[in-house]
Amino acid sequence: KLYRCGECGVNFTSNFSLTQHHRVHTGERPYACGDCGRRFAKRSNLSQHRRIHTGLKPCTCANCGKSFSRKSNLTRHIR
Repeated sequence: KLYRCGECGVNFTSNFSLTQHHRVHTGERPYACGDCGRRFAKRSNLSQHRRIHTGLKPCTCANCGKSFSRKSNLTRHIR
């Protein structure tokens, strides 16, 4: 079953994905950082943001040992 966005017509395979997408149109950001108050539309984005405050850097370069908070930063480093 496909779930269609009533605003822009994009289809999604789950109602959850449609709900998250709908926040693009409404501007809803229900997930707030307890440290700085910054708000996010997705819980995963809040979790990634929290690494700024905790210092967590789980993505480590196998070549030099440098660590990064985001996989995309590690990928850029490797290039």
